[in-house]
Amino acid sequence: MPEVPTWKDNFPISWVDDHFVTRREFTKSLVWVSLATFLANAVLAVLGRLKRNWGAESLPQVQVATVDALPVGDATVFHYPGAADPCLLVRLEAERYVAFGQKCTHLGCPVYYRAASQRLYCPCHEGWFDASDGRVLAGPPSRPLPRIVLERRGDELWAVGQA
Repeated sequence: MPEVPTWKDNFPISWVDDHFVTRREFTKSLVWVSLATFLANAVLAVLGRLKRNWGAESLPQVQVATVDALPVGDATVFHYPGAADPCLLVRLEAERYVAFGQKCTHLGCPVYYRAASQRLYCPCHEGWFDASDGRVLAGPPSRPLPRIVLERRGDELWAVGQA
């Protein structure tokens, strides 16, 4: 009777279970899981777009500030469309105001205005956004900040929707 090699004592393998999942079965399972993941992401993307377009008509109109309340090169926080949605109003020039959601598109940290560089800054992960249009300039954020549509009514600034 031949002697049993030492490695078989250290690594006992049941050869019956070794062929339980073939490469073909594993590949077939991998394809089905990938397909299900793709379809789930497609459904979530469509639902997100429908929700964003559907809710756009029902956004409230909220007075944000008066024209002279904010000096040129300064910013203030307001809430729109609800009390849990902080936004940043920036006065870039004498007659130019912009507003964006204050949550960074990376992980939701608050964004602050830096007047010296006319940029919006997220201190959590060194994200930078252009203050004129909200596009990403540097850092980990991959999407621009959500823009708030402003309307001037006499000496008042009103938030009327999201772009």
